[in-house]
Amino acid sequence: MAKPTCEELEQEIKKLKKEAVERKRTKEALRLSEARLRATIDSLPFDFFILDETNRYVMQSASSLERWGDITGKRPEDLVTDESTLALWEANNRRAFAGEVVKGEVEFKAPKEHKFFYNIVSPISDAGKIRGILGVNIDITDRKKAEEEREKFEAQFREAQKMEAIGTLAGGIAHDFNNLLTTIQGTASLMLFDVDSKDPHYELLQMITKQVRRGASLTAQLLGYASKGRYEVKPISLNQIVEETSDTFGRTHKEITIHRELTEDLSSIEADQSQIEQVLLNLYINASGAMPRGGKLTLKTTNVTHNDIKDIAPNPRSGSYVLLTVTDTGTGMDKETQERIFEPFFTTKKMGRGTGPGLASAYGIIKGHRGYIHVDSEKGRGTTFSIYFPASDKEVVTAIKPAKYVIEGSGTILLVDDEDLVLDTAVMMLEKVGYTVLEAKGGREAVEIYEANKDKIDLVILDMIMPDMGGGEAYDRMKEINPDVKVLLSSGYSIEGEATEILERGCDGFLQKPFNIKELSGKIREFLDKG
Repeated sequence: MAKPTCEELEQEIKKLKKEAVERKRTKEALRLSEARLRATIDSLPFDFFILDETNRYVMQSASSLERWGDITGKRPEDLVTDESTLALWEANNRRAFAGEVVKGEVEFKAPKEHKFFYNIVSPISDAGKIRGILGVNIDITDRKKAEEEREKFEAQFREAQKMEAIGTLAGGIAHDFNNLLTTIQGTASLMLFDVDSKDPHYELLQMITKQVRRGASLTAQLLGYASKGRYEVKPISLNQIVEETSDTFGRTHKEITIHRELTEDLSSIEADQSQIEQVLLNLYINASGAMPRGGKLTLKTTNVTHNDIKDIAPNPRSGSYVLLTVTDTGTGMDKETQERIFEPFFTTKKMGRGTGPGLASAYGIIKGHRGYIHVDSEKGRGTTFSIYFPASDKEVVTAIKPAKYVIEGSGTILLVDDEDLVLDTAVMMLEKVGYTVLEAKGGREAVEIYEANKDKIDLVILDMIMPDMGGGEAYDRMKEINPDVKVLLSSGYSIEGEATEILERGCDGFLQKPFNIKELSGKIREFLDKG
């Protein structure tokens, strides 16, 4: 073979040099391209990764590195311990290796982290053969949590609307029923006034009054549920009520151990004491039903703020609160029961063995006092009711006991009520104990009669709910006529806020329907003796 000439050698050397330069350029271009690709991948605001044919990670973005650490050479099962999460990841990867582009939300559970991602997994093809898969994980945890919060608030809003609708119905029924009870109770007490205890009708009349009291108790619970039964609101000690009611309950439930943890410097609350007592007794009864063979009932009070309520109520009113928790060691409740526990007449007992509105009444009373109630329970693990009352800085007011006997009196009373039977019965009771009575069947008539007789009227007993002119307006008109007018507000319930507003404008007291002759005469004497 002939040796290459010098010229040919020079040409070959030039060619090799040129190829070397091209290889260097190509290598540099490849390096720059890889650098740009890496920079692009690392700048992605989400996790990016590539798995090879063996389902091992071979590339990841900076975001992925920060979240997961270096996962090169690892498999999905090395990152995930939760079985349900791993099963979903593996299923998506199998579909991608089969040539499908997979999109959807995935959940990641770990001991210290619970995240949600929008996941996209796509096959990497080369000459018709799948060489691996690439994937993207976009963190949507904040969005999911926001959606969950919105759904929770929407559910709470729907529940509140349902409770409000039922409460309106319950309040209307109870109002009308209270007027009937006032007539029955008043008439029975008038008959008892003139009947000796040896009379054959005495026991029958006593039975009527007893049943009226039971009916009144039922309407009180309905009105409590409707948040329309706050009669005498004043600063009271929740600790004192807890002690007194639990002592009374404990005497008749020896099988239940009662443990109290009451904060000594507990703030007072402004509430109707009888209604708060009713709430507590309803909760005690509910607890005893869950502990038929005995158990432990723990009552705890403490001072808190609105920040402690945020997880159970949307946008709680800011300020200080008094928290009462009632915890039993009973059978507990499932989720379905917890969702219905505050509905009127809902019970898990057999037909005829329920206790009436019960917890529904407690719910309404607490709501009527601008408070919050929450139940936390689990089957076999007992139940805890948490009740939050707005705290007050006012001193506790001692309750006045009702009269035990009929108290006679004298003077002129203007009686105002739009119900004829209530008006007739109350007139008879007032006249029976010595008062002269002027009658008015509505607010407008009451103002006219008062203006004509203001100098001789000692007291006005004023119904609050009337069609032509309500008690509030009638009171204001009479106050204009005589700033010193004495008015005793009377009603079977109070519309939220209205009774309190009238009392705060100077009205002197409240008489709750239904009432008998003893209660009526005692309230009037208590009222007139004050001034």
